[in-house]
Amino acid sequence: MGNANSFWATFFLLVLVASVARGDPLVPALIIFGDSVVDVGNNNNLTTLIKANFLPYGRDYVTHRPTGRFCNGKLATDFTAEYLGFTTYPPAYLSPDASGRNILTGANFASAASGLYDGTAQSYSSISLTRQLSYYRDYQMKVVNMAGQARANDIFSGAIHLLSAGSSDFIQNYYINPVLRGLYSVDRFSDLLMSSYSSFIQNLYGLGARRIGVTSLPPTGCLPAAITLFGAGSNQCVESLNQDAILFNDKLNSTSQGLVQKLPGLKLVVFDIYQPLLDMIRKPSDNGFFESRRACCGTGTLETSVLCNDRSVGTCSNATEYVFWDGFHPSEAANQVLAGDLLQQGFDLIS
Repeated sequence: MGNANSFWATFFLLVLVASVARGDPLVPALIIFGDSVVDVGNNNNLTTLIKANFLPYGRDYVTHRPTGRFCNGKLATDFTAEYLGFTTYPPAYLSPDASGRNILTGANFASAASGLYDGTAQSYSSISLTRQLSYYRDYQMKVVNMAGQARANDIFSGAIHLLSAGSSDFIQNYYINPVLRGLYSVDRFSDLLMSSYSSFIQNLYGLGARRIGVTSLPPTGCLPAAITLFGAGSNQCVESLNQDAILFNDKLNSTSQGLVQKLPGLKLVVFDIYQPLLDMIRKPSDNGFFESRRACCGTGTLETSVLCNDRSVGTCSNATEYVFWDGFHPSEAANQVLAGDLLQQGFDLIS
């Protein structure tokens, strides 16, 4: 079975490469919602502490300058845009780049520290998913004004809409918020997140989106910062957190199947990033990595956002050897591996 799968994966890849080589992206636009894993600089324009617009963030990016991406270089969604044949990345909606014809091929509404639960974003003064959706409505009006209603509808229905959310709800909110933990068990909190997720997808569908991809939770218990914060002094993945992520991902899959049955013409793919990332963490050398416990930035045990700065002592010189760039986020090299996995899982969205 594995061989058949890899044959088809390779075959589709060649078909993709051939169409992209002709200079046409495979879809009209790429639209991105979510959190710090996909934020390309919206938080630069907010009064929040959760930012990445300073070195060493961005040091290995094309311009060697920080952009607001929580990474040393490109995000998985940047590689995805390249694989789909786009020559530019969807601009951060709150940035000056998101103007004129630039937005016809997409936009990025993601905001670091945002989540499926609006309270998560509010705690950090970032852009909640509800507000990201209202920016998207605003974006749609601009596209209609530029392209006319008929072409705009084709863009919205043909575009791939990606959502990455949920990690911040747990790590930056639930696990450190005694009030939430008193109110909800992990199971109940996951149900609450599913209800937000379900309304978000239905709202997007109501706005004409038909191709939607959503990423699962990663193995949250293996993020270097999570091991430091919740690992009780151990250097191993925090198994209880990984179990919570698995529970959440099961709910995400069943909720998504329910939505597909309910909404005619919807293509909704849940991208599993749990297993590919866990494989990189457990067997780094199989994927060309040397270090998967500690991150590259600073001590590699906690530093993220303002704590990961150009005065952080101990930052590695070669991030390609590391699975994690900072305490929460994959390195560019790991993002490239993840984007390849996403591509194989996402053929339904392109075909």
